[in-house]
Amino acid sequence: MLISVQALRALAAWMVVGHHVMQIFFDFEPGGPIGRMFVDQGAAGVDVFFVISGLVMFLSTADKNLSPWRFMALRLMRIAPAYWFYTVVMALLLVALPAALPGERFGWPNFILSLLFVASDNPGGFGIYPTLNVGWTLNFEMLFYLLFAGALLFPVSTRIAVVAVLLFLVCNVLTGLGWISEFYRSDLVVEFLLGMGVGMLYRRGWIRPGLWGPIFAMLVALAAIHVWIGEYQALAWGVPAAVLVMSALSLERFARRSRLLKLMGDCSYSVYLIHTLILMLGHYLAQRYSLSPYIVITVCLILIGAGSLASYKWIEKAGYRHFQRWRDRPSPA
Repeated sequence: MLISVQALRALAAWMVVGHHVMQIFFDFEPGGPIGRMFVDQGAAGVDVFFVISGLVMFLSTADKNLSPWRFMALRLMRIAPAYWFYTVVMALLLVALPAALPGERFGWPNFILSLLFVASDNPGGFGIYPTLNVGWTLNFEMLFYLLFAGALLFPVSTRIAVVAVLLFLVCNVLTGLGWISEFYRSDLVVEFLLGMGVGMLYRRGWIRPGLWGPIFAMLVALAAIHVWIGEYQALAWGVPAAVLVMSALSLERFARRSRLLKLMGDCSYSVYLIHTLILMLGHYLAQRYSLSPYIVITVCLILIGAGSLASYKWIEKAGYRHFQRWRDRPSPA
């Protein structure tokens, strides 16, 4: 496990948290430079997630004889239980406490398609979002996993090309024909390829350990994310995200012994899943009881940290262990 990448994953998750703090509590109207940074660049954490996903999938399968079916089963059991759990929690809140979630609506078709990782219109009328809104990124993730599973039938050296062709066919040809949702016609999918490319460079030994060079590259990448606003997000944020990941890999020797960074990375998926639920409930309570938003935000951040740790241990890890026991149990005679 690459602890430096785990640390970067945690940073990306909390960037997204900051972005949604500004959205939910301040309607994207920052009162200072830090708030402005989270409004304008906090969403770039998603681009870092996608690059890391491509990297991890490439490296974790490069030296294994893994069938597409086994790969998909492992991915589903790693990603789905926690996502399903918080999707159900969100649905229950929408039914039982709709005042806490203004603008949100519950609908059975959207709920079922959300559980299946299929993009659909949200009944709230604000676009193509699942019941748990942050799950839109998981729709892209599952598409990537599905296509990457097919690429496992090919040699490691050709997998980037195979995934690239499949992504082009699905995200351009099939969407153009109207066979699948326009949601998937996005340049964000290129970021998975960038991650796979970083993985290939790392596997070949072309990303060398360093200190000042990687730190300088990180600063340049962060500056690029801060100032570069373009039509193509994969270029404006995806390429700098890939540079951040490469720099993190070069700094691995400084991070590999840190248990704290590992734990933060381990909890990052749950941070991503639970943070909007906690923030929306916090905002509701702040408005209802005229509480200071800054105090409520502080409490929410503490709850997100503690809740993500509990979620990682009791939902993510526990669910995966149960799957492994079921998978490894002896078949009946």
